[in-house]
Amino acid sequence: MMIVYRIPSQPISKADMLGSGFFLSRLNPPFLRFPFSFPFPFSYLGDFLRDCGERDLVYFFFIMVRLSIVTALYAVVVSAVDFDKIAVGKGHSRLPGAYIFEFEENHDCADFFAKASARGKTRMQYNYKLFKGASIQFTDIDNAEDLASEMALLPGIKQKWPVQTFSIPKPEVHWTGIPGMEYKSIQKRGFEERDTMNDTFSPHVMTQIDKLRAEGITGKGLKVALVDSGVDYKHPALGGCFGKDCLVSFGTDLVGDAYDGLNNAKPDNDPMDCAGHGTHVAGILAAQKNTMDFTGAAPGVQIGAYRAFGCNGEAGNDVLIAAFNQAFEDGADIISASIGGPSGWSEEPWAVAVSRIVEQGVPCVLAAGNSGAMGMFYASTAANGKKVTAVGSYDNTKSLALLNASKYSIEGGPEHEFGHLSGKPSAWKGVKLPLWALSYDTSVADDGCDEWPKNTPDLSKYIVLLRRGSCTFDAKAANAVKAGAKYIMFYSNKEDLAPFDVSSVAGIKAASIVSPEQGAEWIASLKEKKKITLSMSDGSDGNVILEQKHNNVTAGAASTFSSWGPTWEMDVKPQFGAPGGKILSTYPQSMGSYAVLSGTSMASPLVAGIFALIAEARGTRDPALIENLLSASANPQLFNDGKMFYDFLAPVPQQGGGIVQAHDAAHAKVLLSRSSLSFNDTDHFPESLNFTVKNTGKKQIDLQISHVPAVTMFTLVENYIYPDEFPNDFSKEHASLKFSESKLTIDAGESIVIEVLATPPKGLNATRLPVWSGYVTINGTDGTSLSLPYQGLTGSLHDSVVLGPKDTWIANSTDENRFPIADNTTWTLPKPGTANNLTDTLPGLTWFLALGSAKLHAEVMPVTTEKPTSSKKPRVIGEPADFPVLWNAMGVNSQAFTGELADGTFAPAGQYVVRYRALRIFGDEKKEEDWDEAYSPVFTIRYENFLYKSIKEVIGFGKGHG
Repeated sequence: MMIVYRIPSQPISKADMLGSGFFLSRLNPPFLRFPFSFPFPFSYLGDFLRDCGERDLVYFFFIMVRLSIVTALYAVVVSAVDFDKIAVGKGHSRLPGAYIFEFEENHDCADFFAKASARGKTRMQYNYKLFKGASIQFTDIDNAEDLASEMALLPGIKQKWPVQTFSIPKPEVHWTGIPGMEYKSIQKRGFEERDTMNDTFSPHVMTQIDKLRAEGITGKGLKVALVDSGVDYKHPALGGCFGKDCLVSFGTDLVGDAYDGLNNAKPDNDPMDCAGHGTHVAGILAAQKNTMDFTGAAPGVQIGAYRAFGCNGEAGNDVLIAAFNQAFEDGADIISASIGGPSGWSEEPWAVAVSRIVEQGVPCVLAAGNSGAMGMFYASTAANGKKVTAVGSYDNTKSLALLNASKYSIEGGPEHEFGHLSGKPSAWKGVKLPLWALSYDTSVADDGCDEWPKNTPDLSKYIVLLRRGSCTFDAKAANAVKAGAKYIMFYSNKEDLAPFDVSSVAGIKAASIVSPEQGAEWIASLKEKKKITLSMSDGSDGNVILEQKHNNVTAGAASTFSSWGPTWEMDVKPQFGAPGGKILSTYPQSMGSYAVLSGTSMASPLVAGIFALIAEARGTRDPALIENLLSASANPQLFNDGKMFYDFLAPVPQQGGGIVQAHDAAHAKVLLSRSSLSFNDTDHFPESLNFTVKNTGKKQIDLQISHVPAVTMFTLVENYIYPDEFPNDFSKEHASLKFSESKLTIDAGESIVIEVLATPPKGLNATRLPVWSGYVTINGTDGTSLSLPYQGLTGSLHDSVVLGPKDTWIANSTDENRFPIADNTTWTLPKPGTANNLTDTLPGLTWFLALGSAKLHAEVMPVTTEKPTSSKKPRVIGEPADFPVLWNAMGVNSQAFTGELADGTFAPAGQYVVRYRALRIFGDEKKEEDWDEAYSPVFTIRYENFLYKSIKEVIGFGKGHG
C-alpha cells in the first residue's frame, strides 16, 4: 500500500523535513500511464483522442521518428494546470539570413560595417562594456551563411552566431478583468479577516515575504530591470507614470509596436506594454496598494522596463542581448526576464551575455521554463547560463477568481447573489431568463455531449445549465444551439473555473461557468420542479466578486509545468523556486487591469523582488551570496504528480533547493559557499566535492551535517534511447554521502571546509541515465536549518545515443506536426534563389534528438548505385544552408530545404539522401566515434522552369546568380 504524506495548509517546513527523522520509504506509486506501451502504432491515435475528448488536462507532445521504424507519442496527464494552455512554446527558432557578430575589444570594425551595409541591414549594434558587435540581416538570404562566414574572417571579429527568435511566453490565463473597468469596489469571499497592516497575500506568506515586509523591508533604493513586453506604467497600481520619481522610472523600448522578431526593430523611448506579459510580471515585483488587496514583493524598488517584444510575434536573441546590456549600463541592481526556450547549453550567445553581467556583480534572475511535460534535461536558455539564477514554479496554496456578480430567484422568491466566470461570448447584460437543465444527475460526465432527446423544448427562452466534462465546450454548445439555445451556464466538474470560448458556435450569445456547488444547488431545485430565474450581469456595472479558495490538490507543490534540469553539462537547474501557479497581478488596463496567470514567468519576478529585499536587508547585492542564501534556506517539497503528494521529496532537477524563504535568507548567520553540488555523471564523477560553512554571528555554534535523499528519476524509457515523459519512472535507491566532519563546533567568524564523498546508488540500470539527488542538511544549536542540494547521474552521457540511426525523416516544411511523408517522394522546388522557406511547401529535413547535441551536421549526398567500400568515403556535395546547427535541445526539429547549400551553391536536380551527424554530449569533434550518424529517406528534387545539364553541375551556381 502506498503511504502518502498529507500536505498541510502551508508547504512542508524545513524543520518538519529535516528535524523529525524524516525517512523516505518511496514505494513504487501508481504512475499516470496511458493504456499503451512505448512505442505504439499510429492506429491507436484516433481511439486515444476520442477517449480524451475535452479533457484539457492532456498535453500532447508528438515525437515522430520514421514510420517504418518507430513512432512515439508522448502524452502527459496532470491535474494541477491545463498543459494545453501553459506555454511550452515553440521555444526558439533560427531567423533566416541573420547573424550576430562579436568584435574584439578596442578594434576598429569600419571595414566590417562597410561590407555589412552593402550586403544587408544592421539589426542591432552593440557598443556595450561587456559586448561589442552587431547583428546583421543579409539581403541575400540564400547566400547568407556563406557571406556571414566570409565576414567572420575579417580582422577584429571574435565570433559569430545565428540569430534565434524566442516566442513571448503565454502563461495559462485563468481569468482577466474587464477592459477599462476601474474596480473601485470589489466584494471578497474566502479571505481571512486580518489586520490591514499584515501581508496575507498567499505567495508572500509561502515565501516569507510577509515577514520581511512586517520589518519595513520593501526593496527601497534598488533598481530592478525587467526585460519583457514592456509595462503599462499608466496603471494606477504601477504608479501611473514613467520617468523620474515614478515607480517605472527607467527603461526603453528597444523594438517598437510592429516588431515581430523577423523584421527590423524601430526603437523609441516609450516601453508601454501591448501584450500583457510584462505588466503582470511588473505587478508581481512591485505593485502598489490596490483594490485587489495585494502588493508586489518589493514595492519600494524602482522598475526599469526594457521592452524586447512588439505587440505580437517573437524577439531575437540579438535584441535580448542588447536589452540586458542596456539595463546593466543603466545601473540596474537586478535584472530579470521571464523569457526563454529549450536548450540546456550555457554556450548559447544570449546565455553567454547574461553570464558576463552576473560576473560583474549584477544578479540575473530568469524563469526556468514551462516545459515540465518534457521531463528531465529540458533547461531553458538563458536561465541555463553559468551563474544565472534559474527559477522554477510552485503552485499557489490559494486559488483566486474574479467573478461577475449576478442574481437568481427560486419560484419568484427573494433574489440571491451568485458569481460566474464569463466565457466568450459574454453578452449577458440585461438577460433575465429561467434556467433549464438537460440532466438532473450531477455525476453525468458527458452531460450534453450526445444527441439530445427529440422532445427537448425550444431553448431560445431559457438559460441552459450543463455540466462541464467529457466532450468539448463547443460540442455541448453546438448541441444546445440545435435546440434553439442562445445562452449557456456551465457548472464546473472541479474547483477551478477555467476560461473558455464558444464564440465559434453560431447562435450562442453568452456563456459562463459557475462552481460545482452552485450547479448542484440549482440542479437539486430543478429536480424538484422549482422554477429558477437568473438575472444576469456582464460585470460592466462594476459588481464583481473576488473569490479565494484553498488549493486542496497541489498547494505548495512544484508546478507540473515547471521545466526540469539539469543542463547537458550537469549543472543544477533550477536553483530554487517560488509560487508561479495561479498568481494574481496587474494587467494592461486595455486588457482587464488584473489577471490570474500561471507560469514560471510569475515565479521569476517574485524571486527578483526577494533579491531586492535581501539586498536591502543585508546591504549587499552580491549575486552568488544572495543565491547561496536563498538555496540554503529554501524548503524542499514532496513530489506531486499533479494529482497527489507522494512520500518522497521532489528531485533536485525539478525543484532545485526548494521554495525560497526570504526572511530566513535575509537573517541567516551561517553561510554556505555554494548553492548546490553536482557529482556529474559516472565518466566525470569527482572523488569528492566540498563547500565552506561560515559563522558570521557573534556566538559559537554546534552544527550537525547529514543528508536527506530525494527520489531517483530515470531519464530514458526502459530499453529505448528515448526520454521518458513526466512523471518519469523512479527508483527507491539513492546515493549515500560521507562528510569530512559530520559534527563540528564553529566559532564566531570562523569558516570550515566540509568535504563530501558520494557513493552512487546500487542496482540501477545505467543505460537509462538515472539522476539521483537530495539535500545535505546543516542543523545548528542556534536554530540554524540549512540544506544544500546535490545531484549526480549513474551512467555515461557520452556513451548515450544522441541521434538514433533511423530518427530522421522528410516532412512537408509547412506541416507543423512534421508528419513523415513517403520515401522516394519527388519535390519540385522553386527556381534557385526564389524560394520562400516560410510559405513554400519544401522538403522538411527533420530529425529527432534523443538527447541534446552541441553540434548537428547534415550532409547532402547523391544516391549512387556504386557499392560502398571501406576505403571510399561517401560523396558529399555540401551541407544545407544554415547547417551546422549549434546547441541543440533534445526533441524534434526541422529545416526547410530549398536546394541551397551552406556555401551558397545549389544542389542539382537529382536523387539524394541526407546524412546527419550529431555530436555526443562531452564529445570531441575531432573523434569520429563521438558522432552519431543517421540517414534520411531517399528523396528527389527538381526545380521549376530550370534544369541542370547534369547531376555534376553544382559548383558555382548560386553565387552571383538570381
